[in-house]
Amino acid sequence: MTTPHTDGDGPLIPPSELTLSALRQAVATVAPSRLPEFFEDLQKAFIRAGDEDSVVPIRMFYRQWAVVVEIERRPETARRLHAAEQAISSADPDVRGRAIREAGEIVRAAHREAAGG
Repeated sequence: MTTPHTDGDGPLIPPSELTLSALRQAVATVAPSRLPEFFEDLQKAFIRAGDEDSVVPIRMFYRQWAVVVEIERRPETARRLHAAEQAISSADPDVRGRAIREAGEIVRAAHREAAGG
């Protein structure tokens, strides 16, 4: 992980590796207020993995947080997603529809990036 980059609309940090320490550091850099949620999700993933005798919950945890980092490392993308999330509760069905589409596009793009392209 390198120091944050704040040039224009570019990403604050490079893409995160899918390791626990890299994801933890990335979350601490781009969304520090979400660290308690990160650790709670980590604990739940390991408990579930033990209960199910499967690594799938751990892989899902890594993927979920890679997507969060992918969105939050790009300030304009994060701003758009958070605005869309707020607009989803609008009384206007057209506003809600646009917000749902916008949020979906952002999250799908982040999933593609987190999966390597």
